[in-house]
Amino acid sequence: MEAGRPLDLRSGVGRAVLWGLATEDLNVNLVAWPPGDGVASHTNTAVDVLIVVIGGVLAVDIDGNVQTVRDGQAIVIPRGTTRSLTATDGAVRYLSTHRRRPPLGLS
Repeated sequence: MEAGRPLDLRSGVGRAVLWGLATEDLNVNLVAWPPGDGVASHTNTAVDVLIVVIGGVLAVDIDGNVQTVRDGQAIVIPRGTTRSLTATDGAVRYLSTHRRRPPLGLS
């Protein structure tokens, strides 16, 4: 992926991070999870994160408050909160975008 060029949101196959783009200021990752899979509960004290669901349904738990985010919807997850993300109603695909920081190890 390269900044200044169109990004194919349908590209990539698999689970977890399908592709990522990092600029001096920004990190963007395309992430996919099969049903019931996702990101385990953790606390991110570094940055706010914008999640844009582009396919499927994502359960986003922020400090124990679960929100359902569907295809075409977005949610901002504030830094300092404890969060988890889980694919529901089938597989999910979403963009995760935040100010640049060291990469996470999602698996």
